Amino acid sequence: MSVVSGAVLLGALMVPSAVADDTPGNTPASDSSMAGQGKKCGSRDVSSAAPDYVNFNTPVVFRVATDAQGHSFVNDSRNAGVWINLGLLANAPTCVTDSALSVTESNPGILYITLLAENGVLHEAQCATSSTPFAPSNLVAACGPGFSVLPNTPVV
Repeated sequence: MSVVSGAVLLGALMVPSAVADDTPGNTPASDSSMAGQGKKCGSRDVSSAAPDYVNFNTPVVFRVATDAQGHSFVNDSRNAGVWINLGLLANAPTCVTDSALSVTESNPGILYITLLAENGVLHEAQCATSSTPFAPSNLVAACGPGFSVLPNTPVV
C-alpha cells in the first residue's frame, strides 16, 4: 500500500539554501517599489509522495518544495541533498504558490507533479520513475514534454 502525503508548511521551510534563499542580493529587485524587498509571488510549500516499491532496499520518497519567489524544486531521496529546479522542464509555471505529488505503485511508474500558479492555474508534469534517481541530467528526459495546463482549473 502506498503512503502518499502532502503538507503545507507555514513559516520557515527547512531546505537547502538553494531553495530557501531570501537574501536581498539573491532576489530580483528591478521594480523600484520592490527595491530591497525581493520579488514575493509564491509561498513556501512542501509536498511528498512515497511509493511502496518492494524491489528497493531502501524506501523512496519524492519531494517538491517551493520558495517565496515562486520557484519549485524536486528531490529524490535516493539523491540526498540534490534539489532540482523544475524550471528546467518545458512550460513550468514561474510563480508557484502550492504543490502536490503522487506516484504510481508500479516500478517503473509515474510521478505526478502538480503545481498551482499564482494566477490559479494548475500545471502537471508526468515523470517516469526508474531505479535511477532523478538528477538534473535526467529529469528533462524522464518528464517528457514537461508541464501541461490542467483544463478548467477551479482555483481562481
